[in-house]
Amino acid sequence: KQWYQRRVRGKSKCLSEIKEKFVQSHAYSDDKVQLAMQTYEMVDKHIRRLDTDLQRLEAKQRGADKTSDSRMFVDKRSDKKKGEAASTALPFSLISGAGEGLDMPVDPNEPTYCLCHQVSYGEMIGCDNADCPVEWFHFACVGLTSKPKGNWFCPRCSKDIGK
Repeated sequence: KQWYQRRVRGKSKCLSEIKEKFVQSHAYSDDKVQLAMQTYEMVDKHIRRLDTDLQRLEAKQRGADKTSDSRMFVDKRSDKKKGEAASTALPFSLISGAGEGLDMPVDPNEPTYCLCHQVSYGEMIGCDNADCPVEWFHFACVGLTSKPKGNWFCPRCSKDIGK
């Protein structure tokens, strides 16, 4: 009988260790997904910045070809080494539409997520309800600043669970 009790205790100890390791590996996998998303966003941000710089360079080259363009914006930046002002001419249309034209176009085939029905960007969190119709949410749209510990349910699923 003692042999049987020791064996049961040993099995329950093993099961609890397995459960702990599973919870720990699940947390690691969540962290890895979060890091992958952050890395993707960082790369995407730098690509957009490079696209913007390329557009400005191309506009500057076109501006040099068309010196008679009367709608030029002169960007004066101080040169720290020489203490003189350096000027760069950019077409005014590029400056005035800074918020609109500088972002990369969104692929119409890309799926939309969240309450805002936008594409994936920034930090996102998945609803832990397997039947959630939306699944993924932007942190800002659901009022999060960091990943919560444990299960997280979107506002809609939270109401459904509360009923």
